[in-house]
Amino acid sequence: MTVPDGAVSAVEARLEELGIVLPAVVPPLASYVPAVISGNHVYTSGQLPLINGKLPASGKVGADVDPETAQQLAGTCAVNALAAVKAQIGDLDRITRIVKVTGFVASDPSFTGQPAVINGASELLGKILGEAGTHARSAVGVAVLPLDAPVEIEIIAEFI
Repeated sequence: MTVPDGAVSAVEARLEELGIVLPAVVPPLASYVPAVISGNHVYTSGQLPLINGKLPASGKVGADVDPETAQQLAGTCAVNALAAVKAQIGDLDRITRIVKVTGFVASDPSFTGQPAVINGASELLGKILGEAGTHARSAVGVAVLPLDAPVEIEIIAEFI
């Protein structure tokens, strides 16, 4: 499925409707690539909530970052992951399903709300992709993430 020149894909139209601008792919911070294709799946590397190359917040959720902010940052990670997928397949309308979302939350030792934080990514993917955005998921609390980010998301997307 390709979009004719000058036309906007249905997914891109939905992004625009939601007021979301798909960013350029975030350059790797180390020795990896943002996403790879294997068969009919795109596997993204972990995506941080970088906006214009900067973290809008840093630290541990439940101490330095409140859960609501972390949830919004998880959505930013999901948008960055979609940008990485688009860079591989060209057209987000080719996505048939987000198969899996894995979310990592840099957590204060007493914080146990990781699933609610990662809902920020899951719910946004559903709003953007509809039924194709429903997925299996893991939400994992970790001690620290790269650049002291509060959250990191990786996705597996199936496409045609």
